[in-house]
Amino acid sequence: MMFRFAPLAITTCLLLAAGAAAAKAPVDAQLLKRGRAIAQENCGRCHAVGPRGQSANPKSPAFRDLARKYPLHNLEEALAEGIVVGHEGVEMPQFRLSATQIEALLAYLNSVQR
Repeated sequence: MMFRFAPLAITTCLLLAAGAAAAKAPVDAQLLKRGRAIAQENCGRCHAVGPRGQSANPKSPAFRDLARKYPLHNLEEALAEGIVVGHEGVEMPQFRLSATQIEALLAYLNSVQR
């Protein structure tokens, strides 16, 4: 009777292992390149978008520090609907990104976190 649950347990373990492997899989270099270009084009005027450097607007956080303040996966909906944020005197331009642009930008953001 104990063995009745063995197929379910094995399936569950295999799914967890596959998920862990996918989470560790290297991110596509082209996806990161597109994400960096999107970040630079839309955000680079105020934010430091790379792994080093200072933001042009001191009130705009560097992208490499965003995960300290916000769960990055929570940005997906805001990027799709159009983010509107002010940085104390410098308003962030409103823009909406497509699903593929959001995927690229979030992959890039995750790649530069400290």
